[in-house]
Amino acid sequence: MFMSTRTPSVLFVCLGNLCRSPTAHAVLYTMASEQGVEMQVDSAGTAAYHKGKLPDPRSREAGEARGYSFKGQRSRPVQVEDFSRFDLVLAMDNNNLRDLLAVCPPEHQHKVRLFLEFSEHDESEVPDPYYGGRQGFELVLDLIEQGCTVLLSKVKH
Repeated sequence: MFMSTRTPSVLFVCLGNLCRSPTAHAVLYTMASEQGVEMQVDSAGTAAYHKGKLPDPRSREAGEARGYSFKGQRSRPVQVEDFSRFDLVLAMDNNNLRDLLAVCPPEHQHKVRLFLEFSEHDESEVPDPYYGGRQGFELVLDLIEQGCTVLLSKVKH
């Protein structure tokens, strides 16, 4: 799963890189730092609608309330070189998984997976909270924390 000769690297991907993937980026980066695990973590979107924008204020508010930092994050689209650069490219839902696989070079398709494969939760997708209320952002955080905990445990072993 991870290349043993270099620092493990993960790219989280959602549609606009505003809510779910920046949250996962912040959560995994914070958890890894707190546990002394060196990792490269980034996030991107399958669409470039919001290129250069900060993560959604509601995502930042919910995440920062739990101690996560979004410092330095700006929305960006997935680049073809991301597939060679990262050990794992984790989609938040099946639509983004499909879109990633459509542009991923064949030799890197094994790296592209659904993020919640790393969760012990019954959900298979992280729902997009963009058009919902505060509870949607809290649910996203809950799912991402569970997934990042499992993912980090795999990195450490």
